Amino acid sequence: MTAVARELAKARGVVESLQTATTLDGQVEELKTVLESACGTAAVLIGHSWGAWLAFIVAALHPRLVKKLLLVGSGPFEEQYVSVLDATRLERLSHPEKAEWEKILKALDDPAVRGKNALLEKLGALAIKTDNYEAVEDAVSETDRIVPQWNVFRGVWADAAKWRRSGKLLALGKRVRCPVVAIHGDYDPHPAQGVQKPLSGVLKDFRFILLKECGHSPWMERRARDRFYKIIETELARSLNRNPATSNPGSRNRLE
Repeated sequence: MTAVARELAKARGVVESLQTATTLDGQVEELKTVLESACGTAAVLIGHSWGAWLAFIVAALHPRLVKKLLLVGSGPFEEQYVSVLDATRLERLSHPEKAEWEKILKALDDPAVRGKNALLEKLGALAIKTDNYEAVEDAVSETDRIVPQWNVFRGVWADAAKWRRSGKLLALGKRVRCPVVAIHGDYDPHPAQGVQKPLSGVLKDFRFILLKECGHSPWMERRARDRFYKIIETELARSLNRNPATSNPGSRNRLE
């Protein structure tokens, strides 16, 4: 989310936390340490995809550190929605692309296969097609790219997936004290219902915003990025009480 951090930093202090720990608990502790050392007060956490889950977990376990949560393109919080995600992605690929996708997944599961960082990168290139509605060509510059790390992905995701299957992930919502806003694209293969419905049942202060003509990464979307940044700026202003006129969040769910 370097592009987002850079844009928001034009008007305020922003910390872009790059996670390197190879376990879920390690990444939670890593982000906690960053917040404690870099922020003088409770922060607004903006997390995308896995980062949305991580921010959610940190807010539950360390509520004093988080003023508000903005969850962007979050993964579904219940296992029942995962099959929808997988099917949607495959539907958006050509036959050769489907074959490559499945070949990569099989190779990633094979302990004997080497070069898994490169395989993850290839999978990400395919996901650009499955996950985005109309991405801007220069949305991510070469200097902003981070090479995927298989050892980090494998170590963190094993526990994250287990937490979702067991219900532990969603149950953490009962410990979240701050306001939570989920921003989700209507074209995102991660099903919106898998975020909106579960979180509505466990969070006390939750709103869901669905962006039209938008995929998994709103700041990359030609038709949605301006609306996305407007929403982010509005939510940040509300958290600082800068504008009394926007202090009332209005409807819990809306379409942008």
